[in-house]
Amino acid sequence: MSFRHIAIIGLGLLGGSIGLAVAEHLPGAKTTGWDLSPDTRQRAAARGLVGHVAASAAEAVTGADLVIFCVPPGAMGAAAAEVASALDPQAVVSDVGSCKVSVAKALADALPGHNPALIIPAHPVAGTENSGPDAGFAALFKGRWCIITPPQINGADTAAPANVERLAAFWRALGSTTEVMEAAHHDLVLAVTSHLPHLIAYTIVGTASDLEAVTEGEVIKYSAGGFRDFTRIAASDPTMWRDVFLSNKDAVLDMLQRFTEDLTALQRAIRVGDGEALFTHFERTRAIRRGIIEMGQDDARPDFGRGDH
Repeated sequence: MSFRHIAIIGLGLLGGSIGLAVAEHLPGAKTTGWDLSPDTRQRAAARGLVGHVAASAAEAVTGADLVIFCVPPGAMGAAAAEVASALDPQAVVSDVGSCKVSVAKALADALPGHNPALIIPAHPVAGTENSGPDAGFAALFKGRWCIITPPQINGADTAAPANVERLAAFWRALGSTTEVMEAAHHDLVLAVTSHLPHLIAYTIVGTASDLEAVTEGEVIKYSAGGFRDFTRIAASDPTMWRDVFLSNKDAVLDMLQRFTEDLTALQRAIRVGDGEALFTHFERTRAIRRGIIEMGQDDARPDFGRGDH
């Protein structure tokens, strides 16, 4: 792994976890960081999330050969513009956002003077419902995918393959399995696997809290396992998820339309008593769950193997 100095802009769950993972797996690399929130900077310093918490974003990236933006998608452009004049001309610039088309454009627009071959967005598909500098832990990326999405012009990657491999090697060193993917395809896949489930969870939990015939105390007291799982997802960082839905709205709306059509079909099956259609659908979805466990992307234990975090 060829990076000697990693700068992390944004020291919440993902940024903090990157810093801790670098310290554990790449002890020879220097880390600096910065966050817009003074309280977060103070807590990041206390926890040792990075080797040095800088007084400014520009200071944090000075001399860095890898800069990773760990901020909400809507803040990506402003964060990049703030450090543009301080970036090393040879620094690789990346991020951790779950919307790649909009992020690639934001970074390119904010860094017009930076070599396009060195701007390489990425998305570690890892996280928890917790956020902030106290949420990070070094093992967050272990066994998880990191999708790298080199920007394209007329179907050709703008990033040099050697730089893509350097970034991939960095993520593999932190425990991730890497894959290179076209940005628009990434956004479609994540709309299905992440964005739509979060939108549904926010909706279900909101519906439950709005029911006049059921008190909030009853919702909390009698929560069954399924509802508890939805509340875990719905507890995710509201700023980040607001930005995700606005940044990836086309893919999310497409998947939401498909979901609405499928939900209508299930609604009809329940109304007309079509047990065979319901059973067939549930059997198919159960197989998806088995596949996720077999691929090591989750744990079959009741606590999903997350009790140690």
